[in-house]
Amino acid sequence: MTRTELLVLTGLHTPGVEAVIARIRSLEPTVAVLHHDLRDIGSGLVRRRLRVGRTDETTTVELVHGCLSCTLREDLLPQLLALAHTPRRVVLHLDPALEPERVCWSLANVLVDGTTITDAMDLRGVVTCLDPGTWLDDATSADTLAERGVTELPDDERTVAQVAVGQVEFADLLVHTGTADAWGLARTEAVLARLAPAAPRIRLAELDERVLLADPALPTRRGRPDDVHAALLRGHPPLGSDCGVRLLLFGARRPFHPQRLNAAMDALLDGVVRTRGRIWLATRPEAVLWLESAGGGLQLGLAGEWLAASDATAWEEAPAERRALASLGWDPRFGDRAQDLVVIAHDADPDEIEAALRGALLTDAELAGGEDAWRTLPDPFGWEDTDADGAGAVTGAAAPPADLVARATHGRHTTGDEES
Repeated sequence: MTRTELLVLTGLHTPGVEAVIARIRSLEPTVAVLHHDLRDIGSGLVRRRLRVGRTDETTTVELVHGCLSCTLREDLLPQLLALAHTPRRVVLHLDPALEPERVCWSLANVLVDGTTITDAMDLRGVVTCLDPGTWLDDATSADTLAERGVTELPDDERTVAQVAVGQVEFADLLVHTGTADAWGLARTEAVLARLAPAAPRIRLAELDERVLLADPALPTRRGRPDDVHAALLRGHPPLGSDCGVRLLLFGARRPFHPQRLNAAMDALLDGVVRTRGRIWLATRPEAVLWLESAGGGLQLGLAGEWLAASDATAWEEAPAERRALASLGWDPRFGDRAQDLVVIAHDADPDEIEAALRGALLTDAELAGGEDAWRTLPDPFGWEDTDADGAGAVTGAAAPPADLVARATHGRHTTGDEES
């Protein structure tokens, strides 16, 4: 039996997203387009819009808790499940406050009437719309979503950059829905080539059936979040410099000093589009920490334990890719513990970033002190339990990295110790 195909459509450029929807509906007039408008979610109100053919219905839904997770569980996912029983293709048009990676994780893991959406529907992947005239400014902005009027949730500290970068990074197809001057377009393309190298880029005027992600030859990730222990580079991003944009790979086999890392974090914010990867902190030598930055926002949180700090059962239960990567880089003393970061800089010197990070590592004398001494080092992070629900987290056993963290902006680096 052929399952209903599901396409996730996202983007901050609202006119561009609507233009892509119009193109999809012209290609397939029977398509169903589902959208939840979350602008008034802080007041407990969500406006659900469903377009099928000439029918266009908007329904106001009241949510007692007024949170993004509740929206997913109580209305968005049940609506999708109802549409799964129809033969038509379905487009899930995401509100800008919803990040595609988190939604796709929910589609595959949250049960609705005993099943998941990906069991009931064929998730083809994510299409992201972006305006090259404004996207790079958004991707490097320190503005919060609340300051832009995207969400009114009081505890949502996400930046516009975090959402703009996340939408592109998780895309299977990128659609340029605006224009830019030659220099702006070249710089944006240079960033996109390093941020989402496997995603084809198409102009709106050239958009055809490829937008349906129906071609089995298209190298799509099909909405599957990356494991925190997977290889950090997807596809084949350019390693050289282009229009001042450069990708830095940082690695080291000794832990970070907490205070010096905290001071070095500013180097990952100014002039940087994206940082992501695994870090090893001296005060928590057993913990794998996941770090992400985008524009003026930075996230740091717990993402499990190193295999070197675990028992044999953990090794046996680890995915094959993680075991292979750990075996290839296994250190006689530290095992699989290592620093592995990818940084995309657009207006910063990667050499200075690398110097700042290397300066945050333990010195030879500190390293010789051993783990007992490391644990006594001053740690400014605090590691308080953090409720990420205000930022739209949907927690679970296999939650993506972004659900394990708290958020910070320039000059303020908070951490989360919430292992979902």
